Amino acid sequence: MTFDVPEDRRYLESHEWAHETNGVVRVGITEFAQDELGDVVFVELPDEGDSVTQEAEFGVIESIKAVSDLYAPAGGEIVSVNEALFDSPELVNDDPFGEGWMLEIDADDTDELEALLSAEEYEDQIA
Repeated sequence: MTFDVPEDRRYLESHEWAHETNGVVRVGITEFAQDELGDVVFVELPDEGDSVTQEAEFGVIESIKAVSDLYAPAGGEIVSVNEALFDSPELVNDDPFGEGWMLEIDADDTDELEALLSAEEYEDQIA
């Protein structure tokens, strides 16, 4: 199976993606990750205003098959949380790069994203 890996994002080895716009980093999990998890039934996310550190745990995703920790691709302040996931966690399965996004971070340093995997490097990892 071939998975969508958008070129305009950076990736953690733990399968989170990061898309930066004007210093704000939108975060979610990849199509590969949601496929491995199966049907997502619950997502636990931090509160707006909380701070995260790059590669530190920020939440939990639970599926019918597994419970997995979620890791931040950048450090900074949480400025937005996708509250739609609380009532409809299946959005992560339906549209992991769109409506299934998880949070947005006002990044302390967007240069941190350079340490993450490129789309090509991530594709190599999941191949």
